[in-house]
Amino acid sequence: MTDILKVENLTLKFGGLVAVNDLTFTVKENSISSIIGPNGAGKTSVFNMITGFYTPTSGKIELEDISLVNKKPSQITQLGLTRTFQNLRLFPNLSVLDNVKSGMHSRTKQSLIGSIFHTKAQKTEEKLIEEIAFKCIDFVGIHKYINRAAKNLPYGAQRYLEIARALATQPKLLLLDEPAAGLNFAEKQMLIELIYQIRKEFNVTVLMIEHDMGLIKEISENIIVIDYGTKIAEGTAESVLTNPKVIEAYLGKEEVI
Repeated sequence: MTDILKVENLTLKFGGLVAVNDLTFTVKENSISSIIGPNGAGKTSVFNMITGFYTPTSGKIELEDISLVNKKPSQITQLGLTRTFQNLRLFPNLSVLDNVKSGMHSRTKQSLIGSIFHTKAQKTEEKLIEEIAFKCIDFVGIHKYINRAAKNLPYGAQRYLEIARALATQPKLLLLDEPAAGLNFAEKQMLIELIYQIRKEFNVTVLMIEHDMGLIKEISENIIVIDYGTKIAEGTAESVLTNPKVIEAYLGKEEVI
């Protein structure tokens, strides 16, 4: 498999604080990979640099050999990389359908003039947007809520709504920031199946941040472990979660996973 994402010598500094330190890893196309580490390890900072919310102090980030450094989040979405957030960022007063349609904003081609005068091209594009939104909503299993305001959904359905909105951007690489946070056991099992189906049906590569080790062990094909912004291990779940450096980072020298 080829590398869809390349991160090389990535460093992020806030004044004298080093949040991410000389980080290098790759993500294989059509894989399911994870970044793990203790709280404050720098995981979300890595996602924020990859998606254009932070500018690296130094280093390279490439999606299919195209540099993402200094690109805006909207430009990165257009290139085929999108994300969800640890803290949900839905439009609470908009319906499920309108939330998902909003995810396609970066893909629209019609001008303001087309929207005002409802040109044929604008109507055709609007129809396509709605069809894709319906497909994504059906896919994640929340069609029964399609006309309900996002703020009135059960928490698990809000998580799936954010994934549906991300899928509506038609990504090549999907970044999931703690997608299992707040989910019960049954919902986590549904999430695992959903991630497998996303890869199969949409041909999407998945990179996750996640604290749930049961989920990580079950689904991740490659795991990158960081601590204090530095990579301390990488590999399969079996090799990584028995690594003494990883055990020490999480639980201390005398504990075991």
